[in-house]
Formats: sequence, C-alpha cells, structure tokens
Amino acid sequence: MSKRTWALIAATFVSIIYGVSFTIAKDVMPTYVKPYGFIFLRVSGATILFWIISYFGPKEKIDLQDFPRIIAAAFFGVALNMLTFFKGLSYTSPISASVLMVSTPIIVLILSAIIMKERILKRKIFGILLGLIGTSFLILYGKSLGDSTNAMLGNFLVFVNAAAYGFYLIVVKKLMDKYNAFTFVKWIYTFGLLMVIPFSWSEFQEIQWQSLPTTILWEIGFVIVFTTFFTYLFNLLSMRELKPTTIAVFVYLQPLFATIYAMSLGKDELTLVKIISAILIFVGVYLVTMKKK
Repeated sequence: MSKRTWALIAATFVSIIYGVSFTIAKDVMPTYVKPYGFIFLRVSGATILFWIISYFGPKEKIDLQDFPRIIAAAFFGVALNMLTFFKGLSYTSPISASVLMVSTPIIVLILSAIIMKERILKRKIFGILLGLIGTSFLILYGKSLGDSTNAMLGNFLVFVNAAAYGFYLIVVKKLMDKYNAFTFVKWIYTFGLLMVIPFSWSEFQEIQWQSLPTTILWEIGFVIVFTTFFTYLFNLLSMRELKPTTIAVFVYLQPLFATIYAMSLGKDELTLVKIISAILIFVGVYLVTMKKK
C-alpha cells in the first residue's frame, strides 16, 4: 500500500475513534468528572504518553526558531480547541454544536487558500459542500435543538473551536514537513498542558476517585489513550502525506460513525435520511481525497 493510502486509513481511524467517543464521554461528563477536569486528565495523560514514546522515536533536535510555531500549535490545537468546545457545549445544545463543528473543512479550505496559497479545486469545493449537506441532515433530522442556557455565546465558542482546529492543521503542517511527529508532539502537549492548567485544575481536584465505578475508569482511560493520544498521533502521521483540507473533511465522518455506534448499542435506528446522508458524506469525502490525475 502507498503512503497516501496509509494516511487515509489513519485519518479514517481518527474519525471512528471520535465517533465512538461522543457516547463514551457522555457517560463520564458531567456526572463523574466536570468538563474542564476531564480536559486536564486528557492533556496530562497524553503528555506523559507522548514523552514516553518519544524515547523510542528518532532523535532530532528542534530549532529554536520553530518553538513559536509549536507554542501556536499548542494554543490552537490543544488549549483553545478543547476549552472553547467544552465551554460552548455547556451553553448551547449538542445538536447546534455538532452542526457548527462541521464548518471546520470550509474554514480550513479558506485558510489554506489565504495562508498557504493553496489552489482550490472545484472538485474539492463540491465534495466539501456535499459532505456538509449530508452531515447537517444526519445531525438535524428528527432531533430537537434541545435546551440551551446561552445559545448565542455557546454557538460562538463552538465556532471558535472549529476555527482554532483549522488554524492548528495549517500551523502544524510546516512542522510535519520538517520533523518526525514524535519529535515535536510531546512539546505541543507540554505547552498545551501549561495553558489548560489555570482553567482545569480546580475541577480536576473535585474528582471523587474512590466513588468512580470501574467502567467509568475504563472509559476515562479510553478517552486519554485513544481519543487523545492515538488520534493526535494518527492525525500528524496522515498530515505528512495529505493536505490540511483533506484531513479536515474527515470531520464529516465523525457524526456518521457516532450514529453507527449508537445504532449498534440499540440507542438509534436506521432511517432513509441516514442512508442518504451517509451516501452524501462518503461521496463528498471521496471527491476531496481523490488524487489528482
């Protein structure tokens, strides 16, 4: 298999893990662990894992002039990304948040054209729009917008989260072209951890560890190891071969895999709209990821 095929498989695995994580995270938050406390667990746990694995990776020295880019990647990809999403979700409804999240590929497409001077292909624009329509139908159909305490602020914060992730994909691309992922990802998470501590430390201290059921401990472990550690690693590895716009379009697969997982647990059912949505999403992703002849 070509390196590009492996990169596409890695990006798909990221979407599957995130899709499954929506259900798992709901089990943990906010009953057992508050959102910001959960962020501290995710970032600190992943930081330790990245430092451990870096000892087995290639020994590269990071140039001092690249540290501002690493700090920017930590700010956009870890701190701002996670903090705004969890805070936004607490103000708005999950449905509204999901719809706003799928604006990420469009944001990345625009940023890539402005910052990276990437030529926008009509095929990519059409693919992103198809995926957007399919994902919006999947999220909105048959569901109420739910309760929201401050929908306008919540929606704004979720949009900031989507834009932050878009900036992160573009900022980190130059690092991927220069270094091995194992060399700098530990630094991204170390700086990210320092940035989230002031917001998350108090909620982390509130966790009643002795009263946590074993299943919840396993689910916390899953989110740290798979949803945080492996997804960031797979994303970085796929970024070596794929453009930020291609990586971003895999966001469309997350609600789809979340729906499939929910159906496997008997929490959701298959409908015609879901089938049509799935077809639109897969066609959209295929158009964006298709290699230029």
